Amino acid sequence: MVERYTLPEMAKIWSDENKYKIWLEIETLACEAQVELGIAPKEIIAEIRSKAKIDIDRINEIELKTKHDVIAFLTSIEEQVGEASRFIHLGMTSSDILDTALSVQSKQAGELILSELEKLEAVLVKKANEHKYTVCIGRSHGVHAEPMTFGLKFALWIDECRRNVARMKQSIGEISVGMISGAVGTFEHIPPYIEEYVCKKLNLEPSPVSTQIIQRDRHAQFLHSIAMIGSMLEKIATEIRHLQRTEVLEAEEFFSKGQKGSSAMPHKRNPISSENICGQARLLRTNALAGIENNALWHERDISHSSVERVIFPDSTISCHYILVRAINLIDNLIVYPENMKRNLELTLGLYNSQKVLLSLAKKGLKRQTAYELVQSSAMRTWNEKIPFSQTLKENSDLMQHFDEQELQSLFSFDEIFKSVDFIFERLGL
Repeated sequence: MVERYTLPEMAKIWSDENKYKIWLEIETLACEAQVELGIAPKEIIAEIRSKAKIDIDRINEIELKTKHDVIAFLTSIEEQVGEASRFIHLGMTSSDILDTALSVQSKQAGELILSELEKLEAVLVKKANEHKYTVCIGRSHGVHAEPMTFGLKFALWIDECRRNVARMKQSIGEISVGMISGAVGTFEHIPPYIEEYVCKKLNLEPSPVSTQIIQRDRHAQFLHSIAMIGSMLEKIATEIRHLQRTEVLEAEEFFSKGQKGSSAMPHKRNPISSENICGQARLLRTNALAGIENNALWHERDISHSSVERVIFPDSTISCHYILVRAINLIDNLIVYPENMKRNLELTLGLYNSQKVLLSLAKKGLKRQTAYELVQSSAMRTWNEKIPFSQTLKENSDLMQHFDEQELQSLFSFDEIFKSVDFIFERLGL
């Protein structure tokens, strides 16, 4: 069981160290392309690769003066490399490295999220098979509807998880583009081959057309996919929160030895992981909206998107990764109470069989509304008098004209539910 989430790989992706390393690699690869084109001498590559190091303190010191992070970075590299630095950033604009690096970081982050999504699917599959035939009541509007199995809840989440896997894969593809095309994307001062070379080395595709930036609909889609993952996790967590209510208690978050639920009430066991997941999902949706707002910029570029992205990309990817890890742990260690499911199932004294009786009467030739009124009259008696539904049906002489007692009793079986569960699981490939 994971007791505490740490930020190993995901935090590194958004660290200054990783960002500047990617910037340096982009600049170095651009120089390699210049060498291939005969623009720069071959020896500069060895000079740059041997001498250029990331010095965050120095970059920060320079930025205090320049008020420009890319210039501060380039100045720091120039100080180390010397003469060879005249080929660094040649014909490029800041966004060539900023946007291409953001694509690399987003791809790295997306692949980590994708890995956790696949782990989530695996644990959902395990639970679905474990509770394939665990009967519970299905609810609509929060009210008892008809019986189902607990495994079907997990099957539903598996199906949605797979869609989120597909969405994330597509979004990683959309965000995996680079741009080395100059000040307004015209390649006036830099050959297109340099963009192709850099992108190929970074496992990116060149953006087919750009302005001074890669267009932000790609980023919006990536953030939307993350928000959809959060929405799925919130759906799961909301269900668990309901099921853990004292009056329901069909499932419960694992409560470890020594864990405390309340500073005031020693008896409390609260669904804190589920509640945390629901809260974080709200942030993911908010950030996705900010991503959409970033798509419409002035002319070929302004920087209104930049300050937003410095927050929403690390925050969204880290939060999504965090609640995925937490959800995997939550589901894997979920405590399930089948005996409480049976108890809750009988709270309505068998009323969940009303549609079976209705349909059986319809098959016998009764008009649907006539059959409905017959069944409802017995159902309302069960509600009002707390008499088992099977009994109020048997005591309904108008209804019993169409059944013998054994036939009526057979309608209270779960056999048909189990057959349908097998069909659904087979269709999902479980």
